[in-house]
Amino acid sequence: MRILRSFKVKSISETKSALLQWSKPFEQVVWLDSNGHRDRYGSFEACLAFGEEKRLNTLDGIASCLEMDPDWLFGYFSYDLKNELEDLVSENADGLNFPTLYFFRPKKVIVLEGDALHFKYLDVLGHEIESDFQQISSFIDLKGPSTPMLQPVKIKMRIHKDAYFEKAKQFLGHIHRGDIYEANFCQEFYAEDVLLDPLNIYSKLNAISEPPFATFMRLDNHYLMCASPERSLKKVGQKVISQPIKGTAPRGKTKSEDLKLKTELEQDEKERAENIMIVDLVRNDLSKSAVRGSVQVEELCKVNSYKQVHQMISTIGSMVSKDKNPVELIKEAFPMGSMTGAPKLSAMQIIENLEETKRGLYSGAVGYFEPNGDFDFNVVIRSILYNGANKYASFSVGSAITSKSDPEKEYRECLLKAKAMRKVLEKG
Repeated sequence: MRILRSFKVKSISETKSALLQWSKPFEQVVWLDSNGHRDRYGSFEACLAFGEEKRLNTLDGIASCLEMDPDWLFGYFSYDLKNELEDLVSENADGLNFPTLYFFRPKKVIVLEGDALHFKYLDVLGHEIESDFQQISSFIDLKGPSTPMLQPVKIKMRIHKDAYFEKAKQFLGHIHRGDIYEANFCQEFYAEDVLLDPLNIYSKLNAISEPPFATFMRLDNHYLMCASPERSLKKVGQKVISQPIKGTAPRGKTKSEDLKLKTELEQDEKERAENIMIVDLVRNDLSKSAVRGSVQVEELCKVNSYKQVHQMISTIGSMVSKDKNPVELIKEAFPMGSMTGAPKLSAMQIIENLEETKRGLYSGAVGYFEPNGDFDFNVVIRSILYNGANKYASFSVGSAITSKSDPEKEYRECLLKAKAMRKVLEKG
């Protein structure tokens, strides 16, 4: 059981900053921030979960907990969970060494909605709500968190340009043979023996793009600093929603240039074809549990604009039975089709052979389960990952390879996606 109390706040931005700074000492933290984005499927402006009351590291454990002792659960599924769901392996190099999945029941949950903070504490900790709110308020009264310059980090590329072109050609060979229609080809950028201030880095990364699915996560020595614009899967009652992204264009320097770039993306046949292929894949994933005839494409190839880029996003929804296990829904649709390709299984096998590193949490999903079985998960992209124990930092980017792909253009798209992470780490 949880004790619920609410307090009015004056400034959303100041309250968010205060919550983050106040959470810094805790060793298990998940912070989710929608950055003011509003859509019909949004749940809150921000949410902070911290303090581990119970840890879960298996799918069966999560399913059992949701059924027998329902409560909030926060955590992640790494991309390599695919190996438990399909006959697949991941044997590439892994400098980050994140667990395959990690969820925890938080002692304390704080949700920011509208102009109020809602405290949802385990009943044995309910007496701490008042003092915690006072501590958070004291951070608001400060002039603001100090954000000192970070020590610049030297970034290395795992796959250099010539090798990228060669691998892209091999992907194209598989496509021309009919093995796959599309594959999401990713490459890693990394740094070794580095000391980072993860919360500071997250704040700077988030400020660059202010995406709708931003996440800061600390689980012991493992950190995620995520500026994701993409939702993987959400359940609200009997409705399930997925919103894949395929198609990226830079923002223009002037209003007219920006509109031109957006219009070109909207009309780009290759980008639309990529998006539609993944929409078909997601429709197939959702149909595994959907009430017959309920899978619907609600928006197709809609271009949304963010601070750094334009993105082409589709929205697919379905209805499921009331008694459908939420973990089964995750299993049937994981990993997100936009991060694999089509057909999904063949694409994942080829990806494993041609990529140089394990993806780990990159391409996975971070989010939460509610006590009633509803959930919401992002796609872990536009993210910096850090293992504080071995001082290894990494970020990965990718693009979709199809029969119409130009390796040079795909390479440039990867560099565009890497720009924010590289800027934060290299310029300090």
